[in-house]
Formats: sequence, C-alpha cells, structure tokens
Amino acid sequence: MSASSERALHSVSNYEKHKHADTAQQRFPDLRRKGSGLNPSPQDCLESKASKRPWALQSHYDHAGWYIVWRYLVDPTETLEPGKPVVVWRVDIIFLEKQDWKYESSTAGAAGGGRTHTFGLSEAAKRLRGHAVYRRADVVIRGGKPIPRNGNHDEDSGTE
Repeated sequence: MSASSERALHSVSNYEKHKHADTAQQRFPDLRRKGSGLNPSPQDCLESKASKRPWALQSHYDHAGWYIVWRYLVDPTETLEPGKPVVVWRVDIIFLEKQDWKYESSTAGAAGGGRTHTFGLSEAAKRLRGHAVYRRADVVIRGGKPIPRNGNHDEDSGTE
C-alpha cells in the first residue's frame, strides 16, 4: 500500500521519490518536495505510511517531517465496494517531530537477524485527531478494528 501511494504522490504532486545513492534500501523520507535537494529539511520531507490498525502508527525511523497515513481494511466480501477487496477508509496528514515517537524494543541486534528497530507514535489517537483529510462515513471502529457500518448512521464512527 505504501509503495503504491508513493508512486501516486510522485506522479501527481509536488513531491518526488527521495533516492538514496549509497544504498538500494529506501530510507526516510519516502518523498521530498521537488527542488529541495539531497538533504531536505523536515518541512520538505513526506513519509507515506499504510496500516490496517485504526490508530497505532509505527516507523523504522523517528524523524521529523510530514507523514501521510493511509488506513485501509481488507473486505473479502466486498461489502463496501464491489470489486474492491481492499478499501482505504481514512487518510491523515500530519507533521510529526522526533519527540512524538517512542522506541519499541525489538530483537534486532548488531549481529543481524531479528526484527528491525521500530518506533511507535506516542498517543497516536490523540495526535491524529483532527488530521483526517479523507474519511469514509460507512466505516466504524468496533473492537479496535475498522469494519463496515451496519445500518445505523447515528452511531459514533470512532474515527475522530
């Protein structure tokens, strides 16, 4: 999902893929504002994240910059949209600082192997509140998961 969103943003926005000449591995940021150079400032960085989780957000880096967060759900019955088993139900855009991230221990070590280092967004639901630029009204949060709304449109969506 993140790779697809990066390609889309590269093709239709003023952001371009940020290539790292010294390695094939992609590092922060995914995209940089066109013309910002090889070492863009945090204001010129855009990291694209995708998650099935309604609020939690993780990254391999704790860098300051703009983040676009694509929330999606897998809908194998295609209840929300026929022909689309994967549906984006919310998109947030937010500027995050280094101190917004907390290190989440892992089994990654100097000897190699194990999980890569991971940072989680502190108080993610609180930080993301008010930053949705797209939100489907037919998706609600139940039991900590996004699901299709079932009839009653007066119920709390749990997305704000």
